[in-house]
Amino acid sequence: MKKFRNNLFGSLLSISTFFVCTAQRKTVEQKVDSVLRLMTLDEKIGQMNQYNGDWDATGPITKDGDKQNQIRKGMLGSMLNVTGVEHTRQLQEIAMESRLKIPLLFGQDIIHGYRTIFPIPLAEASSWDTATIRLSARIAATEAAAAGVQWTFAPMVDIARDPRWGRVMEGAGEDPYLGSAIAAARVRGFQGKGLGNTDALMACAKHFAAYGAAIGGRDYNSVDMSDRTLFEIYLPPFQAAVDAGAATLMNSFNDLNGVPATGNRFLQRDILKGNWKFKGFVVSDWGSIGEMINHGFAKDGYEAALEAVTAGSDMDMESRSYINNLSRLVKEGKVKIQLIDDAVRRILRKKFEMGLFDDPFKFCNKEREQRQWNNAENLRAEKMIAEKSVVLLKNENHLLPLNKQTKTIALVGPFVKAVRDNLGFWSYSWPDDTVRIVTQFQGIENKLGTNARLLYAKGCEINDSSQAGFAEAIEAAKRADVVIMSLGEASDWSGEAKSRSNIHLPGVQEELVKAVSMTGKPVVVLINAGRPLIFNWTADHVAAILYTWWLGTEAGDAIADILFGDYNPSAKLPISFPRTEGQIPIYYNHFNTGRPATSDSDRFYRSAYIDLSIYPKFPFGFGLSYAEFTYSNIHLSSSSMRANQPIKATVTVTNTGNYDGEETVQLYIQDLVGSVVRPVKELKGFQKIFLKKGESKQVSFTIDIDKLKFYNSQLKYQAEPGDFKIYIGGNSRDLQEAPFSLK
Repeated sequence: MKKFRNNLFGSLLSISTFFVCTAQRKTVEQKVDSVLRLMTLDEKIGQMNQYNGDWDATGPITKDGDKQNQIRKGMLGSMLNVTGVEHTRQLQEIAMESRLKIPLLFGQDIIHGYRTIFPIPLAEASSWDTATIRLSARIAATEAAAAGVQWTFAPMVDIARDPRWGRVMEGAGEDPYLGSAIAAARVRGFQGKGLGNTDALMACAKHFAAYGAAIGGRDYNSVDMSDRTLFEIYLPPFQAAVDAGAATLMNSFNDLNGVPATGNRFLQRDILKGNWKFKGFVVSDWGSIGEMINHGFAKDGYEAALEAVTAGSDMDMESRSYINNLSRLVKEGKVKIQLIDDAVRRILRKKFEMGLFDDPFKFCNKEREQRQWNNAENLRAEKMIAEKSVVLLKNENHLLPLNKQTKTIALVGPFVKAVRDNLGFWSYSWPDDTVRIVTQFQGIENKLGTNARLLYAKGCEINDSSQAGFAEAIEAAKRADVVIMSLGEASDWSGEAKSRSNIHLPGVQEELVKAVSMTGKPVVVLINAGRPLIFNWTADHVAAILYTWWLGTEAGDAIADILFGDYNPSAKLPISFPRTEGQIPIYYNHFNTGRPATSDSDRFYRSAYIDLSIYPKFPFGFGLSYAEFTYSNIHLSSSSMRANQPIKATVTVTNTGNYDGEETVQLYIQDLVGSVVRPVKELKGFQKIFLKKGESKQVSFTIDIDKLKFYNSQLKYQAEPGDFKIYIGGNSRDLQEAPFSLK
């Protein structure tokens, strides 16, 4: 091996002198052009080809052809699902045997952590804390980059208004303003101080575009919407990601208004690479180029490759459409070589920016990998982020926080002692998970030590009709001073291909809540899920509810901190919670109709169901605290504004409770009359503030012309003079309001 490496590096130096030894004198673009001029057509197409990595205990295997030989021939530009410095080095060494020695890119789904698993993205979005979310992505990038990964297929920035859609867990919820802020934070977190640093990953904003609007919430389904809805609701987080410097984008599985996103020129050529001047590259989702055949948009792989490359898809993930068809398409004159060159130039540019031409093995440092493997500081950060992600939905009679001197506590439910479920979907499984992950039972035990007696009863399975465990749960509850119940959906019930028609608490879990509540003991419910669930009886009858989502490696300790008052919950919902599936889609920023329902007593001959409330169970932006916050009336610096003269809106927020706490102050604006119908309100700003008990603070928002702009019927982004309302409060429902006008 030593002799091989000596020969390898000698060869590397001699062949790459043209574009490496003169690196100090060339710009990245000049370097890219230098390599591009040396490439054959087949080598160019190889850069546009990405394969999945197949590994066993001893190294790569070949489930689908001789991948190692294809790498040697320059037929592969990237691999996914290959991690660890040993594995990535082995494959990179093979790439260095190719004629031009162009390094491979290694990509991976680093969605919410690598070795340290953070809360699922929807949970982190509940923090409304972009600095915290950026930190989560920063740590994930540091750990993954230390393991040889260079590229993450994240963040997912799809807006989602339908909780039946499984991938709602992967994004930031229903709102484009909040979603844009979080998209930018995640990109900056993943990419750190810049591409080329050994703790930075290339970000990949996905799925471009409108994937979250799949009809019926069924994954991969069609999307049909107006261009105005596309531009106002679904595209802003992608533009924010591009503006934040996202290295890559991934297109989506769905068709948009009849054209699959993978072959959609309007999305990729006109908007992304045209209007937004995006300089990175676009990768398909897994097999999505070939799947255009299933859509009925392409006859075969030949046509699929033609449509995709013409539309602007630069790299083919796993469909083999490019590697099998592009050469013929170019030689037959169906695809201009300029399109191939543009795609390859984009890919090579990122490889140069990552520093891979200078040092193909810069991400293959075993010592760095070991330093990040059990990083205690990362675990402490994970616990902090988990605490910020828990939403307090209900707390009657100030049941929470619990007294640490409570003598006997009953812990009931299928998730009390669950281990890997705490990580949620899109998480890595490590051999030491059983000792590394803090269960909820362990977290409470760690918190209380020998001060309390903990009684445990599972009560029921996650999705079972059996009530055989009820008696044990009831008996434990009777013997306890307080009952903590841990319920929800299995961690793999939300995620890709995990759409559900029924999002109620599964099985007999709510029946278990009823049975335990009949004991008369105070009950605290923890709900573990990757989406909004429906739990109306529990919401109406249980005194205290914490929505814990899936919180990651330190879940148990974070939950215990909140239960016993060492952390005061501050999270707010990033998505509306429906009362039943019949309300879906339900979202706060809807349009009025000609017959709007103004209350539940005003439903007949109105835009409402006659048998269902017009309101969600829990509104967007909602979340309680152990503290209590009151808002003054809004003070405006002026009741009118001009395009070049912003106004300021100020409220005084007072902590009238008995605990210090954080509050997220939210700003909404309504355009009362427009050339097109405008939403009843739109989030346009938010600020997190910390108030000690009894403390007051003034919070101000600047209202400038950009906050009033929208896309009109001609898709012109502009503001229109007229009357507006400002709303400020702690959620999208409970708000102070004030009128103003734009002259």
